[in-house]
Amino acid sequence: MSLDLDIHDNHDAHRYELTIDGQTAVVMYNEVGGGLLITETIVPVPLEGRGVASRLAKHVLADIRARGILILPTCPFFAGYLQKHPEHADIVHPSYRIALGL
Repeated sequence: MSLDLDIHDNHDAHRYELTIDGQTAVVMYNEVGGGLLITETIVPVPLEGRGVASRLAKHVLADIRARGILILPTCPFFAGYLQKHPEHADIVHPSYRIALGL
């Protein structure tokens, strides 16, 4: 999985951003020891149904893997995404793996 060049990490705002047609979708996070606590995924209504959240998730997971850190998914979208894509279980924090059944 490779990084999406249209998505960038706005480190100061603690979020990944993807702007399409003047609308910005985001994945909010907090840095915690050895990982990123993913708290929320927000996709503006005009972008819904276009795979934007999944596109963001793929990028975030590739970035986390490349950085050698873990994901702590408290965001309901990310939790569900990881349950549908258990091949990423190795980068999920162990306690979250248990909670998600991975």
